[in-house]
Amino acid sequence: MAGESILIVDDNPADRKLARVLLMNEGFTVHTAAKAEEALALLPVARPRLVMVDILLPGMDGLELARWIKSNPATQEIIVMAVTVHSSKWNRKIALEAGCDDFFPKPLDTRSLPSLVAGHLGGAAGAQPAPPKVNGAQVV
Repeated sequence: MAGESILIVDDNPADRKLARVLLMNEGFTVHTAAKAEEALALLPVARPRLVMVDILLPGMDGLELARWIKSNPATQEIIVMAVTVHSSKWNRKIALEAGCDDFFPKPLDTRSLPSLVAGHLGGAAGAQPAPPKVNGAQVV
């Protein structure tokens, strides 16, 4: 899980920076974009396993970006996590219907965000990959 690529798409520079720092401190490789159009250009370069996207973006909104990611065969396996200050049950429902895999409210909870992201990627926050085994024995 260490080094996994994550793309944060948020037009709020403070939220983008906070999420980037939190996730980089856990060993993730983090890319950022302020708009969905920037994110689309970064997808083939960054090759993220997870995209955190703010629902309310200028131009193409986050839900439209999620739909694009999930409808494209080259990107449909990317985990999409919607993030928004409008964290009602209705917005959660809309985000999940748009193809988002999860929904995280703002302001960002600095304690739970890294573990939530790690959980989606199949590990625990701060976990290091297990050392390789050779003929069943742990290599140290």
